[in-house]
Amino acid sequence: MPVTEKDLAEDAPWKKIQQNTFTRWCNEHLKCVNKRIGNLQTDLSDGLRLIALLEVLSQKRMYRKYHQRPTFRQMQLENVSVALEFLDHESIKLVSIGSS
Repeated sequence: MPVTEKDLAEDAPWKKIQQNTFTRWCNEHLKCVNKRIGNLQTDLSDGLRLIALLEVLSQKRMYRKYHQRPTFRQMQLENVSVALEFLDHESIKLVSIGSS
């Protein structure tokens, strides 16, 4: 069954609450490394804050080098890939998480 605009509109408040809650949770953990997330979609896109969050939560460093200043989209995607490989190496499974 196709998703209608009404379905999306009814779902919006719940998604906003989840987004705000997760953003606050991330910021609480990132505080110790002087980083902050304002917008999940844009601030995690270069991989740097995601890597920082994973390092704080795991208390480990990334196994691979990553781009400290990712100026190109390819560099940003490589950083996200490094973060996902770290999760895989640590046997952390991602459930119900997609790219949308």
